[in-house]
Amino acid sequence: MNSFKKEEQITGRIDWMTVFIYLGLVFFGWLTIYSAVYQDEEQNIFSTAVNSGKQFQWMVVSFIIGFILLIVDSKFFSTFAYVFYVLMIIVLVGVIFLGVEVKGQRNWIRFGGFQMQPSEMAKFATCLAVAKYISTLNVDIRKWKFKWRVFALAFFPMLIVLIQGDTGSAIVFVALILALFREGLESYFLVIGTAVAVLSVLALLIPKFIFSGILLLIAFAISYYNWRNKTAVKWIMGVWLISSLYIFSVDFAFSKLKSHQKDRINVLIGKGGNDWNIRQSMIAIGSGGFIGKGYLNGTQTKLKFVPEQSTDFIFSSIGEEFGFVGSIILVLAFVGLFYRLLFMAERQRSRFSRVYGYCVVSILFFHFLINIGMAIGVAPVIGIPLPFISYGGSSLLSFTILLFLFIRMDSQRLESFR
Repeated sequence: MNSFKKEEQITGRIDWMTVFIYLGLVFFGWLTIYSAVYQDEEQNIFSTAVNSGKQFQWMVVSFIIGFILLIVDSKFFSTFAYVFYVLMIIVLVGVIFLGVEVKGQRNWIRFGGFQMQPSEMAKFATCLAVAKYISTLNVDIRKWKFKWRVFALAFFPMLIVLIQGDTGSAIVFVALILALFREGLESYFLVIGTAVAVLSVLALLIPKFIFSGILLLIAFAISYYNWRNKTAVKWIMGVWLISSLYIFSVDFAFSKLKSHQKDRINVLIGKGGNDWNIRQSMIAIGSGGFIGKGYLNGTQTKLKFVPEQSTDFIFSSIGEEFGFVGSIILVLAFVGLFYRLLFMAERQRSRFSRVYGYCVVSILFFHFLINIGMAIGVAPVIGIPLPFISYGGSSLLSFTILLFLFIRMDSQRLESFR
């Protein structure tokens, strides 16, 4: 009787809707990967000679890990959150010296015939550490001494991944700031971040002195209407000075980027460059029309016009074969997942679980937004996968751990623990 009750506690409170959405996305991704590499009618979807067969192996591993996470007490992850974080930092540093180089980036480790990116695993470890710290008694994210510590937790793995040469994976850690707004982080961070992004783009499009002059005229105009308030005028002119200094620093920072990074930014802001990937992706998506060409019938996909079409640009294969309707259904599936996770996060009794849940949503949403944005030409090509869909064992395992850790926490939400 006791064992039956224990089993009911483990399985009965699991959010099966989230599990089913996860399984649907993973299996759809697997079929799309097969379509993206499909060449021969005799080609087996389970063949390890192609990406679909390799992905299936990682799916099995991920399902096993996911099941194990559902039966492990979530207090374990709260208790050892910092241990996971420190171990992952050590592994990330070790990869710089002992890792395997793939496509010019030394951020892989190899186990026999398998390769893995520790930077993917660092995401869940960082989420655990951030949640652990914020849930500590008396921590108030609105105070600067606590802000800096939380920012540092996300910055350290980000910096190491950046040193490894994987800019795309490093940028993902910035998404964790979205989770902090729920815990009281001031909205001016969002305003400043948006302003910096706008200034960066305009500084690359408009000559520096002209742009600075335009901002000066705007500052004078605002100061004129506030001339009685000397403090306000000082602030306005101070903002102009800082903005101008930043504008002149953009060129310097841009000159230090690698050639392919410069190329991607130039393509995004319309200043030329090698836009082959984006153009072919948009052609493939556009050729799908309203209902698509049908599964395994994508001509752009079969003829390999789109590079990385089973990984970074897998959405182009979906758009070509399933059209506007299929693309919208996929987007709605992700929106449904995000909504469900936000709902789960808000019903948590533990602050640790709530913060972790928001961290999970932030990372998944950032990947979703940027990956699809890359495919349709409205986001920079930074080489990050579409969650649960793109080919890649490391990313699938990482996203599975991220998600199933939270599902397990949610299943124990009625138990009181910090």
